[in-house]
Amino acid sequence: MSTELWRLSAVELGRLFAAARATPVDALEAAQARAGTWEPHLNAIARENPGARAEAEASAARWRAGTPLSPLDGVPMTVKEFLVTAGLPSTYAEPGEAGPSDHDELPVARMRRAGLVTLAKTTMPEFAVQGYTASARFGVTRNPWNLGSTPGGSTGGGAAATAAGYAPIALGTDGGGSLRRPAGHTGLVGLKSSLGRVPRLGGLPSPLLDFEVAGALTRTVADARAVLRLMEGADPRVLWSTFVPAPRPERRLRARYVERIGDAPLDPVIAAACRRALADLEALGVAVEEGPLPFDVAGLNALWPEIGKIGIARLFAADPDLAARASAPYRAMAAEGARAPAPLLYEIVERVQALRNAASAAFADLDLIVTPSAAAMPWAADAVYPEVIDGQPVGPRGHAVYSGWVNAAALPGLSLPVDPAPDGMPIGLHLVAGFGRDDLLLDIAERVEARRPFADRWPVLPAESAR
Repeated sequence: MSTELWRLSAVELGRLFAAARATPVDALEAAQARAGTWEPHLNAIARENPGARAEAEASAARWRAGTPLSPLDGVPMTVKEFLVTAGLPSTYAEPGEAGPSDHDELPVARMRRAGLVTLAKTTMPEFAVQGYTASARFGVTRNPWNLGSTPGGSTGGGAAATAAGYAPIALGTDGGGSLRRPAGHTGLVGLKSSLGRVPRLGGLPSPLLDFEVAGALTRTVADARAVLRLMEGADPRVLWSTFVPAPRPERRLRARYVERIGDAPLDPVIAAACRRALADLEALGVAVEEGPLPFDVAGLNALWPEIGKIGIARLFAADPDLAARASAPYRAMAAEGARAPAPLLYEIVERVQALRNAASAAFADLDLIVTPSAAAMPWAADAVYPEVIDGQPVGPRGHAVYSGWVNAAALPGLSLPVDPAPDGMPIGLHLVAGFGRDDLLLDIAERVEARRPFADRWPVLPAESAR
């Protein structure tokens, strides 16, 4: 049976452990075997956890004693390289060696205290500021649905690993879509929670202001909900974490479908799949209208590249050794950021605050904003971004126009799979709700998922498909 455990969701594995029909050691062995088959093709693992077996055995003992730490005790998970994890190096994926971390940052600590087993750290682009996954340190990571394509980024290693069946949960971060776009590209659920709902403390400094939220990629909405329950909760050391989740409206839900952001192009295949999914929302009783975003994001989008440059410049100023290890493109970015005038950073902060206020006002009348998760289908695995979408030349953020504003606005956003492209490649639908209404997103996503289930679809290695 253990060879099939990799197919199960985290919630399903927990139920098996509770019923004594499988053990966490069985699940770990199945995960390791699956990773062993796929990893030579994907390159999703940055480093294996040598303590994984001991973690699984300790969990198995707790289940035998009837004292599990949580319903997911013993479930395998992967952790993004960027997230600080005790006993394993935690880096920005810059070249060079690093020693093991001496602590878990808060979201990782909460998952490990719940008994989850760390299978491995996963790959990411340097400094987690790119929408693909490759680095001088770890090489190129590939999409299991098409080995020539990227899984997206920056949580690309976690996305590839979970989509291929290494583990049902991939912990990652989302600073501008880094969970949601990879979810769309690999057929997963990616939840970026409201700022503060999953508090962060003890991690590596982010170059993206307070936009970077810790979260997870999963195969099902139920797993996304279960992970949120383990990681959420106020911490007196983190101001934003003290907010109270907003209740669901009593009236019929109202959604606005925003197919385009300004004149930015969208792949027609993505547009068609997302339009079909709108019928599911309407069948669930959601009143769907179409139109533009009810607030302006053009100004912030124009300044978005400067945020990462200034942020990396600050990291390098605080840690010259990090600057010396970084790859040349990131040293160049930092040099540009260091030359940015102080009024530019102040303008960025002002625009972020204005967006948060405008979004709060807009969600007084709307319950959901719905968009595609990404504007482009996955592109070549070693290319930083697609240069053309639907025949129109685009820049580095052309594929990412639907996601970054959600981070800046501090809102919850969720990507879930909808009908795949004709060639079988996954496509994601992006749901955004008002601040604190993460549970509303999960409720709606779970009902859409029931109408268009995706979790039983699996990528196949070319050698396997020929059998």
